[in-house]
Amino acid sequence: MLKIAKKIFKLFHFLMRKTYEYKIQKECHSSIKPIFVGGYSSVTQKTYLGKNVNFNGMKIKGHGVVKIGDNFHSGQECLMITSIHNYDQGEAIPYDKTNINKNIDIGDNVWLGDRVIILGGVTIGEGAIIQAGSVIVSDIPKYAIAGGHPAKVFKYRDIEHYEKLKFEEKFC
Repeated sequence: MLKIAKKIFKLFHFLMRKTYEYKIQKECHSSIKPIFVGGYSSVTQKTYLGKNVNFNGMKIKGHGVVKIGDNFHSGQECLMITSIHNYDQGEAIPYDKTNINKNIDIGDNVWLGDRVIILGGVTIGEGAIIQAGSVIVSDIPKYAIAGGHPAKVFKYRDIEHYEKLKFEEKFC
């Protein structure tokens, strides 16, 4: 009985993952297969996905453009927000009904830990790693490892080793 329950559980998760993948590919502007969606995720029609994008619970919201490069990996419960309210020059307090849209651009081979939040107007460079629980409010350079609230770069990857693995096409 336990074997049957495990098989049903495994089949259920496989079908859910395929459903999530189908949903993301239909919602986004464009994507390049393969794509892996391991947890409930949502994107906008202004989302462009590279090859081998891996979402494990990503929510993209707002009206700005989001471009995600190849071999992207996200942890669980990540969030990208591309619109903010007009609070500074608006016609009401605390804000008016105007949306201010800001794009997000993420390079190839970027890895986000669990519960990372990325705000609009940000570029994350190739090969960057973002620590779990971080809030990204400004650009993160290539190969950087960043974390915190707001996220700050505290280390860089071994670029020579990174480039060797990239040349050998060792992507997961």
